[in-house]
Amino acid sequence: MADEIPQTDAPVAAGTEGAAAPEGRGPRGGRGRGGPGGGNNRGGRDNRGGRDNRGRGGPGGADDGGEELIEKLVHINRVSKTVKGGKRFGFAALVVVGDGKGRVGFGHGKAREVPEAISKATAAAKKAMVRVPLKEGRTLHHDGNGHFGAGRVTVRSAPQGTGIIAGGPMRAVFESLGVHDVVTKSVGTSNPYNMIRATFEALTAQVSPKSVAQRRGKKIADLLGRGGADAPQAEAEAIVE
Repeated sequence: MADEIPQTDAPVAAGTEGAAAPEGRGPRGGRGRGGPGGGNNRGGRDNRGGRDNRGRGGPGGADDGGEELIEKLVHINRVSKTVKGGKRFGFAALVVVGDGKGRVGFGHGKAREVPEAISKATAAAKKAMVRVPLKEGRTLHHDGNGHFGAGRVTVRSAPQGTGIIAGGPMRAVFESLGVHDVVTKSVGTSNPYNMIRATFEALTAQVSPKSVAQRRGKKIADLLGRGGADAPQAEAEAIVE
């Protein structure tokens, strides 16, 4: 017993406290002093979480691209999912996004809360934007038809001052697209999802005289001077000359 007392004397313990404590106190001592280390580990996990948050926030800024986008909430619906023990309720949102200069897209998202569903739908719409050629920046180049499911829509170009003759989801699409004069008709269904998809089918089929002239290797004047409303005017000018 006399030999053991000097070995546990205070100077020895103080000099080797970091190494002797785990043996003297056991696992609890290790956890106690491991608190700062554990805190560092938790800090590392927090840092990783911070990097993930910055990574998720980055694409959101890249999608905006610093340009003003027009966002239209077309429809919001309450949905439910049957799970073990009952039903889980949520919300589904349909959003149309456009820049007002010929680009437009739509998307839908689901979430437990309305704001989160709208943000999901907006992000999906930004990723699915398409470009539609516009005549004089205000109307369509030509008439078109589109259908999806039971929905059938007809879109027609209109003279200046006509306005947007459309209702419901179709109006949101043309307002976001930047069209000022158009006449539309929807037949078959009032489902906003089908109407939106049918409208986009009609819009994606739009072609401009410039693209047709490039594809055929001709000049735009040659295309516009043959048939249509420009032919009588060209013939009259030839007669006058």
